[in-house]
Amino acid sequence: MTTWVELEKLQPVATRMLKNSIEKNRMAHAYLFHGPQGTGKKEASLLFAMRYFCEANQETSEPCQSCRACKRIQSGNHPDVHWIEPEGQSIKKGQIEYLQKEFTYTGMESNQKVYILSEAEKMTVNAANRLLKFLEEPSRDTIAILLTDNVSSILNTINSRCQRIQFQSLTYDHLFNQFISEEIPESTANIFAALNLDLNQAIEWNRNTWFAEARRIVIQLIDRVMNPKEEGYLFLHQVWLNHFQERSQQELGIDLLLLWYQDIISYHLDRKDMVVLTDQHSRLEKYQYVLSLGEAKTCVYELLQTKRRLAYNVHNTLAMEHLVLHLQR
Repeated sequence: MTTWVELEKLQPVATRMLKNSIEKNRMAHAYLFHGPQGTGKKEASLLFAMRYFCEANQETSEPCQSCRACKRIQSGNHPDVHWIEPEGQSIKKGQIEYLQKEFTYTGMESNQKVYILSEAEKMTVNAANRLLKFLEEPSRDTIAILLTDNVSSILNTINSRCQRIQFQSLTYDHLFNQFISEEIPESTANIFAALNLDLNQAIEWNRNTWFAEARRIVIQLIDRVMNPKEEGYLFLHQVWLNHFQERSQQELGIDLLLLWYQDIISYHLDRKDMVVLTDQHSRLEKYQYVLSLGEAKTCVYELLQTKRRLAYNVHNTLAMEHLVLHLQR
């Protein structure tokens, strides 16, 4: 588990703000942690919750990480720490109502309670309005922590009731070196750094056969859309849609495709030092002659448009059919 000392090396400003609020006993009733994926927002929220409930020495901002409360929070089993994540594609009104109901009860072990909303930008309008009422009448011993990669999607009325803590993007080189130190292969470490994964997620994905298969399927789709004699549309329905089923998986598939077209652009610009897919140089060199620079840029635009369509709940199959028809050579 990360410590404040370790997190401060990556996020000095955000960490100092949180540590100061703990040490001076001036913790806000609601926080909004915002910044790109993989910048330590989740780790900071867990550290904050552990310190709030820690049963050991309270003279420092560091939780002991060894008492019963700290261990239960680490394992996700503390009865007074509630973690809310999207159900399917969004955080729904019913989830917030359930949370409010839970908080009307006396705490299992104290009156202190913490709730953490992951991907808070995915709240429905009704859920956000329900949460707003919750924030307007805060309990003295209750702390809310909202995590988001996209702060502009959070209602201004919610923004104004939270203390905002910004998490800065980590450098590509820093992430890459972290992953290499964990013995993640160089070609994979490049991809994880480009995707802005945090260390724990990178380690998990490196061991995950689903991700390895996802990379293989992306290569197969690229080979098909680059060859006019191949049928990318058929491959989409026979293979792609069966593998990339959940929303997060669909978004990852688009991100992996983006890396391919961005690398082809790097080849056109003679910037091979910027290539992410370092184990695919032979394919990239071949495909730069199949796809012009202008066409590669158009493909990147179509991929970004597809991500937006998925964010607006366009059906995955329709969005991907539209995309493949545009990518097919």
